[in-house]
Amino acid sequence: MSNPDESPSAKRWLPLEANPDVMNQFLWGLGLPEDEAECCDVYGLEDELLAMVPQPVLAVLFLYPITSQTEEERLQQDNEKKDASNKVYFLKQTVGNACGTIGLLHSVGNITSEIKLQEGSFLDKFFKSTASMDPMERATFLENDREMEVAHSVAATAGETEASDNVDTHFICFTCVDGELYELDGRKSGPISHGASSPSSLLQDAAKVIKGMIQKNPESLNFNVIALSKKVAGAF
Repeated sequence: MSNPDESPSAKRWLPLEANPDVMNQFLWGLGLPEDEAECCDVYGLEDELLAMVPQPVLAVLFLYPITSQTEEERLQQDNEKKDASNKVYFLKQTVGNACGTIGLLHSVGNITSEIKLQEGSFLDKFFKSTASMDPMERATFLENDREMEVAHSVAATAGETEASDNVDTHFICFTCVDGELYELDGRKSGPISHGASSPSSLLQDAAKVIKGMIQKNPESLNFNVIALSKKVAGAF
């Protein structure tokens, strides 16, 4: 999705497909070990369908359609003062259609204590290099990173649907940091807290917020939920 922080000459990437296989190849290729974590579909938000998602869930990605109402809410939220834990890893989105990549970076960036990235890999170097930066500096760092741009392009063309840079959907991430559920959206000015959460209830807590967002636009079918789950030794 195009972005309020883009400059007129800003880069635009092809969007990532909401496809766990595409996202897994993307993350595994950039330094998330295959035996550490993987993306998987969330087939519905009812309890019995959430129970099918491999646990523990480390982050939740949500794809939704941009509407005049969601834009109005975003502007309203940007005017409200937010106090987020300084442990939340957040970056702004300045590249058009980079929301899938930003969502995945938000997912991994907030669980680096839960997973072990490959030493010297792209993700390992990216998070170490940007650790002390502010959200806008991180955005600039990403925008100028040729390796990420190439990786994103490869992933964007690996999906089952033909990639087009004219999209009206957007990816955000939900993660639990310091006992709080945060919505991380690079088009917003900062993390949005949705109240108390825990690693064990992250999926259910995110599902409640997502249900509320879907109810505001019940006619649309352009919703998708993907979980990033930690792989557990001995599990199949």
